[in-house]
Amino acid sequence: MDIAVNTRFLLPGGQLEGIGRFTFETVKRIVTAHPEHTFHFLFDRAFDARYLFAPNVVPHVLFPPARHPFLWVAWFEGAVAWWLQRHRPAVFLSTDGYSTLFTSVPRVTVMHDLAFEHYPEHMSVLEHTYYQFFAPRFARASEQLLAVSEATKQDIVQTYGVPASAIGIVHNAANNLFRPLPPAEQVATRERFAAGKPYFLFVGALHPRKNLSNLLRAFDEFKQHTNSPAKLLVVGRTAWKAGPMFDVYQQMQHRRDVHLTGRVSEEELVQLYAAAFATVYVPYFEGFGIPIIEAQACASPVITSNLSSMPEVAGDAALLVDPLNPVAIAAGLLRLWQEPLLREQLIEKGLLNTQRFSWDKSAAALWQAIASVAGR
Repeated sequence: MDIAVNTRFLLPGGQLEGIGRFTFETVKRIVTAHPEHTFHFLFDRAFDARYLFAPNVVPHVLFPPARHPFLWVAWFEGAVAWWLQRHRPAVFLSTDGYSTLFTSVPRVTVMHDLAFEHYPEHMSVLEHTYYQFFAPRFARASEQLLAVSEATKQDIVQTYGVPASAIGIVHNAANNLFRPLPPAEQVATRERFAAGKPYFLFVGALHPRKNLSNLLRAFDEFKQHTNSPAKLLVVGRTAWKAGPMFDVYQQMQHRRDVHLTGRVSEEELVQLYAAAFATVYVPYFEGFGIPIIEAQACASPVITSNLSSMPEVAGDAALLVDPLNPVAIAAGLLRLWQEPLLREQLIEKGLLNTQRFSWDKSAAALWQAIASVAGR
């Protein structure tokens, strides 16, 4: 059986973020588990050879590079549709929420969130116009639609009117690198990144939806009401529309205790999670929230949002706060700082909670969807 896969988020030379990580972890497992099938990887630019996971992978570079709404149309509705028409694979798998309308090849599509529907101000008018037109059509045209959480599934049902019975769920997970580390390594990490002080950790792109402005306000509030030596480490690349967050940062009274590290390697990220006093991840909208699981896998207690998918992912193993209220976030920081028993309970529960999620389970569920569509 020939299976086409949209692999444009397997980017060369850089770290993989949410969608790229999902694609990498699930598709790699599927390809290696099914050598009897041929997988055609559709890239939109020169690719890294490390993504050719096995001999049954055939790479194809289709132009133009799809990194702009006009080029999204040209790539998916032009280049990809043409390739599918010419080669006629059994299934077209797209793990980034995009697909193509101009094909009769059965489609399996994974949607991560509908943030563009709820927060159009976070993108350009052109991008929002593309999403509004194509996303609901991709959802309805897919023979199998998958969401990464129950929250995203219900959002698709309510926003696009797709029946719940037509939507499966394939979760994200944390890979095996994310694990607790010995105390000595934790001490070394704190010395390197936080001058030996305890620290709260945020991991994610610096983008409005990640709610860093309120987190910074909350940290300032926490510092003003305690004599805590704790610092706040913000780990992640600067994404679009991050200006307001930097404005808040510049106005902080305790700005010197906030360290913006930028991106770090995956090995460093594991160290930062494992050595953190707690991980604070409080977006106001999220399709899944991988940092919650990564932190829990590293024995870091988690403070997260009581909105969107975060309670679903965190289970009973996190302290939930209102992300729209900096005072509530600050109260969460204070409570964890003052209640060592609660911190230990969250660590223990977090390690148990991560067992609900694994890339092996996710890959198996994704393959089941592919095989089901191919067999119809």
